[in-house]
Parts: sequence; C-alpha cells; structure tokens
Amino acid sequence: SEAARIGTIEHIMATLSALGIDNIVVLLEGAEVPIMDGSSHAFVEAIDQAGTITQAAKRRYIRVARPVRVDLGGSWAEFRPYEGTRFEVEIDFECPLIGRQIYAGDITPDSYRRDIARARTFGFMRHVEHLWASGHALGSSLENSVVIGDDDAVVNPGGLRWADEFVRHKTLDAIGDLALAGAQFIGCYRSYRGGHKLNSLALQTLLSDSSAYEIVESKRRERRGAGVELVAVNAAAFSPWML
Repeated sequence: SEAARIGTIEHIMATLSALGIDNIVVLLEGAEVPIMDGSSHAFVEAIDQAGTITQAAKRRYIRVARPVRVDLGGSWAEFRPYEGTRFEVEIDFECPLIGRQIYAGDITPDSYRRDIARARTFGFMRHVEHLWASGHALGSSLENSVVIGDDDAVVNPGGLRWADEFVRHKTLDAIGDLALAGAQFIGCYRSYRGGHKLNSLALQTLLSDSSAYEIVESKRRERRGAGVELVAVNAAAFSPWML
C-alpha cells in the first residue's frame, strides 16, 4: 500500500535524522525501500557498522521561534520553541490493546537507538486481509509487522517489544516525516492521533511562515549540545515546498 511504502522510506529518514547524519548518498536497487523487520533497527545497525565521519563544516538547524498548530479532523499537531529536539506523541485507538499511549522525550542518537529504532509498524488483521485481496501489501507478514487479530490480541508469536510499541513507532514515523524539512530542527513537536498526512501538514505550515522559525548554525564546527552557541544566519528555506 502507499502508506506502507511511505513508512519504509520514513524508517531511513528517521534514522539519518536521529543519528545526526546529513551528508549521505543512498542508492536503491528496486521499486521500494526494503521493509526489513518493520522497524529502523537494521538501518541503525548498518550505519553503526559502517561508521561515520565528522566533516569540517558547520551544521545548520531549523529552530522553532514561536508556536504553530494545525488541526485535521479530530487530530492536531504543533511545533513549540524548545532548547533541544523533543517529540511528544499521543495516540488514541478504540482497540483496547492499544488504547491511549504517550511517548515524550528528547531525541538523541542514544535515545533513538534505545527507545525508538526497534519499534515496528503495526496493523489489524482485518485490514491486511482486505489489502491482500486487492493485491496490495503482499509483502506484509508477521516477520515485518505487528498484527492485531480480531480478538484484539497480538498475533505475532513473540508478542510486543514494548507494551507501548505502537506509540513508539508513531514517533519513529514523525521523526522521519519531519526530516523532509532538509535539516534537523530545534524545538518540540507535539501531536495527537497523528500520521504521515498530519505530520506533513504541520511541517508545511511551519515552513510557510518565515516568522515561525529561523535558520541557525553553531559558531564552531561541532555537534549541537549543551554549551554550544547557535547563531542565526541568512539562508534559503530548506523546505521542498518553498522551491
């Protein structure tokens, strides 16, 4: 399905963003990104195995300057100023297995590896069967998705990796969606009952208003962190919607 195809792309985008990698060439053989086990863990492992190089260049960021909010039906999302990169994601499903779950935390390479990367995509058996019948999601299986049966129980023999794996994966998706901005952002992103469409709409809304954000970079060639001074710079908008 289109959502599954987008989701696998977001697994790579989320990994690159969370690990602070912003200069990379990705070569893909085939029609779509491999779904692996339904999470981004394999991409994290591959990057860690290959290693990274710190280049002699200043890194630029998108810093949220004022609150920006969008509403979509019964869902909403907002950016708020924050000294760090923070996600506060809330989901609310009628399914009793999922229910209401909240993930809130600063995203760093370590926290992403530990808390987010292994969270798998999920779906309901009744939806999967419908997609199969229409010729979609033919690669979906218990090896690459958490599947919830008609009895509201996890079908996968191994069960869940966390009790709140569902909201952790929604957070992974949000990190990947916001990576489409073209630079890491400094601020807090909050969402309620979000998804790819809402994340994209929130990002478009932020970057369509030049008063809502600024482009900053460190004075020295180093990673952003405690004690690193950031300064505003004149730079073209990163957003692909601004081209």
